[in-house]
Amino acid sequence: MATTWDADNIKTSRRSPRESAGITATAKHAAPRTRRRLGPGREIPFGLQIGPALLVLAWITGSTFGWIDPRILSAPWTVIEAFGRLIAEGRLQDNFVTSATRALLGLSIGLVIGTALAVIAGLSRIGEALIDGPIQIKRAIPTLALIPLFILWFGIGESMKVTTIVLAVIIPIYIHTHNALRSIDSRYVELAETLRMSQTDFIFQVVLPGALPGFLLGLRFAVTLCWVSLVVVEQINSTSGLGYMIDLARTYGQTDVILVGLVVYVLLGLVSDGLVRLLERRVLSWRRTLAN
Repeated sequence: MATTWDADNIKTSRRSPRESAGITATAKHAAPRTRRRLGPGREIPFGLQIGPALLVLAWITGSTFGWIDPRILSAPWTVIEAFGRLIAEGRLQDNFVTSATRALLGLSIGLVIGTALAVIAGLSRIGEALIDGPIQIKRAIPTLALIPLFILWFGIGESMKVTTIVLAVIIPIYIHTHNALRSIDSRYVELAETLRMSQTDFIFQVVLPGALPGFLLGLRFAVTLCWVSLVVVEQINSTSGLGYMIDLARTYGQTDVILVGLVVYVLLGLVSDGLVRLLERRVLSWRRTLAN
């Protein structure tokens, strides 16, 4: 009985020389296509692309020719002037420091809690039975919908704001890390058993490094949700922060100041996401993907 390889050779031998020459020529032309990359190639730093540049160009054009009402959307040069004025007055720096402190505190606490819960639930069936259910319930409830309850519990001070950010961060960290822990390749488990690794060595040398890609993916989502939550909580009876500055500008109809705050939020989001992606490339340099 002929093997698959033998059958292929038999079929090839029955072709005419002209057919064989045509197949060979086709293969030569098709060969380079197999070496093409399916990924986007070199990554553009911090997610800068043509789309945002076109939006800014349309904004400048519309403001220059008077197509955009300044009361609806201030001109770019007006926003730049407001940016310089806020820096000269020290308002932008003070509010930025306040917002960054809240975001970093909530993100740090959420990372620790989310990672700890994911590890406990991912490595223990009892832990999963106790933790996974409440986490899934919280996942179904938007964090921002809990703000009225948090105001009743913690008031309108810093505790309410930080707690909101923490709960927003916990969910993506837990979901992605827990999923990565549960998706460890069984071959690694068999290899660890063959090498007679201890439970501790298996966790720290196989399980946790294997779950690192999932954790970093969750971290990217967590950073985004951190800034989203911060924007909302800072507009609820705050007396400082970028959100407070934006809300105060809304009261006085200062569109340029609102846009300054939004630009700062955009830059913070892009820079923080870029830092996480840089960390991911450094830590996971051993992985080969379609983009490499």
